[in-house]
Amino acid sequence: MDAWVCAACGRSFGRNRQSHDCAPGLTLEEYFATGPTHERPVYEAVTTHLKNPRKFAEIRPMTRWVAVSFSLPRRARHRTITRRVIEYHGRYWHTANVVSPTELDDDLCQLLTEAYRASAEATLA
Repeated sequence: MDAWVCAACGRSFGRNRQSHDCAPGLTLEEYFATGPTHERPVYEAVTTHLKNPRKFAEIRPMTRWVAVSFSLPRRARHRTITRRVIEYHGRYWHTANVVSPTELDDDLCQLLTEAYRASAEATLA
C-alpha cells in the first residue's frame, strides 16, 4: 500500500515526501520514439530484471549512457559506478552509467535486487 500521494502531481510513493519531479511525463512509446537508440535496450534490461511497483531505483537517460541510480544501506562497488557515492541519512545513493544491456551483468543485477529488497524492508518498517 502506498504511504504518500503527491498533492501536486498525484503520483503515489512508498515513502512520505519521496523526492521526484512533478513535470508531466511522456508515455514510454512517446519518449523512446525520439530518444537515442541506446536507451530502450538498457531500460528493458533493467525492468525485465526488476518487476516492482515502488520507486527504489531511477533510470535517467543521458547523452551517451543511461544513469541507473539506486539506494543501499552500504557502499557498493561495480565497474559502472563511476560517480561519487552519496551518503544520505545512513543510506548510500549509487549511480551506474550503463551504455548497453550487456553491462547489466550479474553483479549489477544483484546490487539492484539488494536495493529492491532494502526498499521493501524500509517500507514495511
